[in-house]
Amino acid sequence: MSQNAINVNNLSFNWQINTPILDSCSFSIPQGEFWMLLGANGSGKSTLLNLLAGLLEPREGNIETIQPLGFVFQNPDRQLVMPTVGADIAFGLVRENLTYPETLARVREALNAVGLLDLQRRPIYALSGGQKQRIAIAGEIARNCQVLILDEPTALLDPDTQIELVQQVRTLVKERNLTALWVTHRLNELDYCDGAFLLERGKIGDRGDPQRLKRRLEKEEK
Repeated sequence: MSQNAINVNNLSFNWQINTPILDSCSFSIPQGEFWMLLGANGSGKSTLLNLLAGLLEPREGNIETIQPLGFVFQNPDRQLVMPTVGADIAFGLVRENLTYPETLARVREALNAVGLLDLQRRPIYALSGGQKQRIAIAGEIARNCQVLILDEPTALLDPDTQIELVQQVRTLVKERNLTALWVTHRLNELDYCDGAFLLERGKIGDRGDPQRLKRRLEKEEK
């Protein structure tokens, strides 16, 4: 039995004293698996990801994750800050004090992992939305992140690019033994994950087989 890459136990968080966003929320994700998180608007999905990433402090409960952990935003323009693809990925490695050849090798290996090695010198502004998201993911791979959390990464993409990206992430998870938690509203994306959670009223209301959750939610939409 594989160990868990993410363990969340009795997590509670609120912005206002009497308005809980998360209430004793608990779940785990095994290492090497690709899970998705669903829930209505305002259910706390993005807040949960921010807590996992350490950008917020919980009121109660604890979080354990394999490190390093990488965060991919819904809008990649929020995290791509350098003028070119290669420079942006290299920027995320500054704290590691690598030599230039080591940095270049990490950049090229990460770009190759997402199938964009030929774009190393491409200006960021010249990329499509899907390419930007893959570059954001490459930046986390270059840092050797073992856990990826992705906040609705296909929200701004066209339908074909949406499927390409989710397939790419699944491939990365399986080939590199990574762990990913992907937030989505799109039920068709459940076809590519190992399991899924449904966040309801601040807790995990349902979890498990993604096809079962997909059928349940499709019925509720009718």
